[in-house]
Amino acid sequence: MILKLLLFAAILVILVFGVPRLITAITSRGKILTAQEASPERAAIVFGAGLQRDGTPSPVLKDRVITAVQLYQEGKVEKLLMSGDNRFADYNEPAAMRDYAVGLGVPADAIVLDFAGRRTYDTCYRAKHIFGLDQALLVTQNYHLPRAIFTCQGLGLEVNGVKADMRDYHPRSMQFWTVRELPATLVAAWQVWISKPLPVLGDPEPIFPDSAAVEH
Repeated sequence: MILKLLLFAAILVILVFGVPRLITAITSRGKILTAQEASPERAAIVFGAGLQRDGTPSPVLKDRVITAVQLYQEGKVEKLLMSGDNRFADYNEPAAMRDYAVGLGVPADAIVLDFAGRRTYDTCYRAKHIFGLDQALLVTQNYHLPRAIFTCQGLGLEVNGVKADMRDYHPRSMQFWTVRELPATLVAAWQVWISKPLPVLGDPEPIFPDSAAVEH
């Protein structure tokens, strides 16, 4: 009896966490590219990934910014939408991302900051409804791209992902991030399909005013 219960529990866990991951893998098939492979879009969305104690981008976030800068300097995008967390006065991911990109040669007027990108869902939602994007390149690491692509597509954006894996990350970190994607992907599916939460909103700030009107 105990073995049957354990087997049932194992199957349930596989279904609950494995099916959403399979769906995101299918959704992102053929859409995860290198910066060299990516076709041009007007904007790239760069996802936040934490700061170091001195307020500068973490190594993972630096790699995302470097990849976005590469897209800009190669003429693949016109604007960089840098989205991250700024809930606290002494924690400002978007500003740190901008400063790092400017230091790498990107003009400040080519960078747009989203201070309310607390989650992947929030970043995708606000990219469409606040910043008026219908298409974009998503810049983040390979482990995160399936969920990011699934979420943005589920919220009405046409996207491709650009891998920001610029180095070999510590095996323990990679293992942690990979495992974390299991519950995070389950939550993403719940948010996109069922709960549809509203993030922090505000007045529309279209990145390209010549594009179609931004929805409220």
